[in-house]
Amino acid sequence: MEVGAAGFQQRLRRLGGRVRRAAFLALDMEFTGLHSTFPQNNQPSLFDSPAERYLKAKQSVQRFTVTQLGLAIFSNENSNKYMVHAYNFFLFPSTLGVTDVEFTLSASSIQFLSRYGFDYNKFLKDGIPYMNEVQEKILSQRLLAGSWKVSSALDRDVLKKAIDEVTRWIAAAEEEETMILQDLSGNQMFEVQLVLRQALQNVWTQPLGDKVIVKKVSPQHRRLLENSPYDCCQKELILLSARGFTNLFQTLVKAKKPLVGHNMLMDLMHLHDKFYKPLPESYEEFKRNIHNLFPVLIDTKTVTKSIWKKCQFPRVFNLLEVYDILCSSNLNPKDPTCPVIALASDCSKYAEKKSPHEAGYDAFLCGSVLLKSAHLLLCRSTEDAVEADPSFSRYLAVLAEYLNKVNFIRGGVSSINFSGEDAPCQHPPLLVVHVQGWPGLNERQIYQEFKALCRFDVRRLSKNQFILLSNKFKQLVLRDYKHHPHLRISVYRHWRHSPRVNCLLQVSGVVALWSLLAFVLGGAPCCS
Repeated sequence: MEVGAAGFQQRLRRLGGRVRRAAFLALDMEFTGLHSTFPQNNQPSLFDSPAERYLKAKQSVQRFTVTQLGLAIFSNENSNKYMVHAYNFFLFPSTLGVTDVEFTLSASSIQFLSRYGFDYNKFLKDGIPYMNEVQEKILSQRLLAGSWKVSSALDRDVLKKAIDEVTRWIAAAEEEETMILQDLSGNQMFEVQLVLRQALQNVWTQPLGDKVIVKKVSPQHRRLLENSPYDCCQKELILLSARGFTNLFQTLVKAKKPLVGHNMLMDLMHLHDKFYKPLPESYEEFKRNIHNLFPVLIDTKTVTKSIWKKCQFPRVFNLLEVYDILCSSNLNPKDPTCPVIALASDCSKYAEKKSPHEAGYDAFLCGSVLLKSAHLLLCRSTEDAVEADPSFSRYLAVLAEYLNKVNFIRGGVSSINFSGEDAPCQHPPLLVVHVQGWPGLNERQIYQEFKALCRFDVRRLSKNQFILLSNKFKQLVLRDYKHHPHLRISVYRHWRHSPRVNCLLQVSGVVALWSLLAFVLGGAPCCS
């Protein structure tokens, strides 16, 4: 089900109830970009530790924004039946009284989403607003101080027109007379009323659909209206509107349900930055914050990577292919306890049509892959699959080793542990390239030289040496470049190739030589 700003507030209470009754929640996001090219060398690398990758990704998260958030609410109706309500939320940063938000668009990401039918008009025109705690505090302070600021140029034009109309009308109007301002939408409804009330002490405003009724009142009547509990411009109501999707995020946090994603590190970073607080400098603080917000995380990429190693499944490249294999008829064909997953009637679109890279559909796939993977693991842990208890609590027990382990793409560890210390980084053996007779060679040229064989990550070691790191094809490279005229490749040995070790050996050699000379000269016989 698609949800934009127009219908979000009315659905919020029902959404909250479904979240609280859920067995677990699955989430997916789409962004205006993934990896920022600014500054240079910000791309993920096999050399990265989790803390280094976090700092790189942090810069990308701060430059890009969320266009779409998919939430699939899985409710356990009986022992093995799950009802799914899948939502596709279009999001857009709040412009209500906060500092104007800037974000970047990546051409490749925009093209990718367009190819899969993403509706940018809904993102721009009907995106649900949101803000984090820092932005909310700024807005709250401005509301209390009465220092209202309109960020949008479009809204400023609308406000100017409204103020001109009211100013001309009020000069000749009698008390209790009214006029109507029309064609207002979204934040303009609040902003027009706040600015008019601040500028003119003898008017009162009240919303009516997409219109605002303006009434000329006496100062005494104005004071009575300001203290009315039915005033639509109370601070709490304005904050509720400005928070938008953040209200639902806070419901997710309070519910403390298991949160499921697929390759979900970037999703978690955007959740923290956009709806909670700006990302901290400290990687460990980020992990602690996320664990406090969502104590149980399950990354289906981490789970399925392990299953694919244990089972002889075909090689897959995306979440939809994983889902198709786990749903195939030759996998547990006679198991009556296999989870039955049904989409709610208002979300039946995904039962009829595949919609890859639509956030709501991917969230549905993600939760379904979790249930089917957990059931497969449970069946393999018991002698008879028919006797296996398919309750979700049993699934969590069989998934215990994967809980809070979020997949780490191309790095020194396989996953990030959000409930403890990360495993030590373990890189495959490094290769070192010695350059001879090829002056001015840089890391980019080295990468271009070897990219036909496989994807290497490259770092300069010294003026004429580069380190290569890859998960495969080491022997192939050693063989093919054995007789290359300019490039000599060998396995990296720390004692032999490290500049620090070489420097230390050179210094030690010089010291030893001087010591020997001093000993020889000091021990020579004196001439009388």
